[in-house]
Amino acid sequence: MTDTYADLLACEDLLLFAGAAMSSSGQREFHSSAGQQRLSLGFLHDYVHETLPDLYAATLALHVNDHNAALVIGNLLARPRPGAPAHERARENALIRRRLALMPPQRVYRLFTGLAARRVNNRRTRATMSAWIGARPDLALDALKYRSGLRTATRHARVRLPEEVAHFLFSRPAARRRHPYASPLLRAHSAAHHSARDLYDLPYTVAEGFAAHHKIPRDRFLEGIRERTTHAERLRLTATAREHGLGPVLAPGTAPLLRLCAYVLGLPLSERRARRAELEEALARSARRAAGPTAGTWPPTAVVLDDSYSSFGSPVRRNHPLAIALACHHLVAALSPGASSHWVSGHHDALTVRPVGPTRLAESVLDALDRRPERVLVVSDGHDDHPELLSETLTVWRTRVDPERTTTMLHLNPVFDADGMGMRPLSPAVPTLGLRDPATLPSLVGLARFGEGRLGLADLRAYLDTTVTAYLGTA
Repeated sequence: MTDTYADLLACEDLLLFAGAAMSSSGQREFHSSAGQQRLSLGFLHDYVHETLPDLYAATLALHVNDHNAALVIGNLLARPRPGAPAHERARENALIRRRLALMPPQRVYRLFTGLAARRVNNRRTRATMSAWIGARPDLALDALKYRSGLRTATRHARVRLPEEVAHFLFSRPAARRRHPYASPLLRAHSAAHHSARDLYDLPYTVAEGFAAHHKIPRDRFLEGIRERTTHAERLRLTATAREHGLGPVLAPGTAPLLRLCAYVLGLPLSERRARRAELEEALARSARRAAGPTAGTWPPTAVVLDDSYSSFGSPVRRNHPLAIALACHHLVAALSPGASSHWVSGHHDALTVRPVGPTRLAESVLDALDRRPERVLVVSDGHDDHPELLSETLTVWRTRVDPERTTTMLHLNPVFDADGMGMRPLSPAVPTLGLRDPATLPSLVGLARFGEGRLGLADLRAYLDTTVTAYLGTA
């Protein structure tokens, strides 16, 4: 390795930023407020954008969450890099458009609205907005669900819309209702003002307002709108449907793993026990689907899972750290046939896990190492009750007990430490990465090699180039 000390620091800075961008969403956490989260995260974005501008855009190909992806795209569009080579600029544009295509539309419209408010109106921004809006599969649906965002972006980028959609967005309400639309959605929206039957042809979020207007009973509305709901809406409405004596609106096993874990943790313990067979089968099926072709390919792995009181998260991200830990429990079981899970509380029933008690990571880590696995994953926010004991234990283990690295260890932190402006580590002997979605575990294990200090900036650049190429190649 020929990297200089400055290169090694740059590598460390980029990994720190990537970890923060994977885990932080700028919301309140157990140990920090939303303001602290946004302030520290904003500093990291500005720092990496200025010091490593060629790699800043490449982080879009990593598993950064949508909040940070929107910040990266907003910075790239608002503050373009002067004098950037043509091929790098073309790659940035491709990354921006690829990531926008994968983001939820409401978040993209929020990004475009923010750019318009900041008066970012360069040619690149207008072209990006125009290309994304032009690629939308159903602009009539967007006009109904995201009317304000589509109107603002269209005006700002001067996008030419289909005549009907433009009329719906920019005409007066009375003129909208009288217009003879050809689009079934827009026609149903006009009719739903005076006909309760037509609201069932609208998306759930739009139809809900009309249901209240027509005073339709909740159970009848849910039964009629069932086929118009999205995956996330169906899972969210499952409990409401049960309250009204309706069957489940969604088979839980079809939901994404992390969302399903959050749903399970939101159920009372008595209901979890009563539905044990159904929920455990759903979790296992969702984990196998998340593992994909890598299922059963991992070596014997032990995972240490933090279910202490701080895994509650915060009122705005309720049980989020614990949901990630529960998802990792099931995903690692699908990835590694010889997997073992070690909950910090000593709990043995994953289905009834809850945030409770102190954080005693050292004992759980030693229990995991006692099985001599090839890989150990620690899922925790890093706030241990005895940090000195844990750090020294891991340092002794790495330098005295296992200097040959027959067992690899990786700390996956689902919470951004705003005060430390990074991911709170367990020990200098163990690399720490942020974790947004447990489904990204296989790729994070590959990225963790750069956190051990044995690979430098040149290797990281090569890794990012390969990752970007693969990311753009899936478009």
